[in-house]
Amino acid sequence: MSLDRTAWEWTNRSVVVGAIAALLCAGCAAPPVQAPPPRPAAPASGLKFNAAVDFAVDDLLIQARRLPAFNRPPKSGLDQTLSGLLKKDEAPPPRAVIAVDPAIDGNTGQQTVASKELDSRLLERAAVKFDQFEVVSVGAGKLSQAKYLLAGTLTPLDSSAATLRTYRISLSLTDLKSGFVVAQSVARVRDEGVDSTPTPFYRDSPSLTKDRVVEGQIRTAQTPTGGTADEMYLAGLPIDALIGEGSRLYESGNYVDALRYYQSAAGRPGGQQLRVFNGLYLANIHLGRTDDAEGAFHKIVALGLATNSLAVKFLFRPGSLDFLDDSAISGAYEMWLRIVASEIASSRACVTIVGHTSRTGGEAFNDRLSLQRAVTIQRRIEALAPETADRLQSVGMGFRENLVGSGTDDLRDALDRRVEFRVRRC
Repeated sequence: MSLDRTAWEWTNRSVVVGAIAALLCAGCAAPPVQAPPPRPAAPASGLKFNAAVDFAVDDLLIQARRLPAFNRPPKSGLDQTLSGLLKKDEAPPPRAVIAVDPAIDGNTGQQTVASKELDSRLLERAAVKFDQFEVVSVGAGKLSQAKYLLAGTLTPLDSSAATLRTYRISLSLTDLKSGFVVAQSVARVRDEGVDSTPTPFYRDSPSLTKDRVVEGQIRTAQTPTGGTADEMYLAGLPIDALIGEGSRLYESGNYVDALRYYQSAAGRPGGQQLRVFNGLYLANIHLGRTDDAEGAFHKIVALGLATNSLAVKFLFRPGSLDFLDDSAISGAYEMWLRIVASEIASSRACVTIVGHTSRTGGEAFNDRLSLQRAVTIQRRIEALAPETADRLQSVGMGFRENLVGSGTDDLRDALDRRVEFRVRRC
C-alpha cells in the first residue's frame, strides 16, 4: 500500500508540474507587436483652417507615436502570466509631457488671432486623440517636466497676390535633452476667414519684436526631422514662458502683474529681448509711469541699433506725410523721435532710415511716398539732434519688403508701414 500511495503522489505531482510547465511554455511566446499607426496621406491641395490644423497635429504626433520610446514591444505571455500569478498590479507608464510654445506668424514673429486659434485647436486635438502624451502650454508651469517642445508657425504665402493668398502651418517636435527635431509636419491652408490681426500685445508694441530669439523659434518650427533646433531659442524657453504669461496678463488688462513678469524676464540672463522691453514699455504706459516707459523705449532703441533690428511703427495718414490723428496711436511719437535721436547721437553710428508702405496704390507712387516719409523722419531727428545730420540718409522701399502684405491699411498691416533704422559703415 505504501508503494501504491507513493506512486499515486508522484503521478499527481507530475500532472501538476506538467500543467504549470505547459502553461508557462504557452506564455513563452510574446504576442505579435502591434504596428504603429501610419502617417496620414498628404492632401493634394490646401485645406480649410481647422482641417489643416488637424492634419498637421495628427501627422506630427503619429510620428512621435512611432518613436522607439513609444513603440516598445508588449510584454511576453510569460511575463503576463507571472504577473497574473503573483497578482502584481503595475502602474501605467507616465505620459510624456510636450510643452507647446505659442505659434507665431512666420514672417513677422507676431502672434495673431489665427495663430491663437491654431494653439487652441492643437491642444484640444492632442487631448482627444493622443493619450500617450500630456500636451500643455509652455506657460502652464510644466516646462521643467517636459520631454519634448512643440514649436509652430503660421506663415502667409503668395504675398504678391493677396486675393490668392494661402498659409503654411509648420509644426516641429524637439527632444529637449538632445536638441534634435524628432518630428515635423506641414499643412497648406486656404485663406478662408484666416484672421491675421495681431493680438493686443503685438498690435500695441511700438517696435518690431522679431529679434534673434524669435527668429530661432521660426527656424525651429520649420526644421525638418533630424535637424537641430536653434540653441539660443531653446536656452531662452524659461524667459519665453515669462513673456507669454506677461502678455496674457497685459491682454486681460492686468498691467500691474504683467509688469512683474516682464521685470522678472528682464532680470534674467538672456532676458534682454525686444519682446521684454516692449512689454515693459506697454505696461508702464498703461500704469501712467512715463519715466519708466521712456527708460524701456531707450532700451528698445539701443538694442535695435546694436543688433541692426530697429523698426518703429510710425503710422501715417493714408497717402500723407502726416502722422495719424488718433492720439491713442500717435500721441507717443514725439517721445519716440526724441529718444531715437538721442540714441543715434550717442551711438555715433551712421544710420540709413528706410521708409515702407503698405500694398495700396501703384508701385511708383509708393516708392516716392516711402522715401518722403523716411526723409520726414530724418528731418525730425536732425532737428532734435543736429550732430546726426551728416550721419543720416534716407531710402524708400515702397511695398517691396512687406511683412504682412494684406493691403488692408489698418492695424493688421501696420508693420508694412514701419520705418526702419539700419546701421551702416560711416
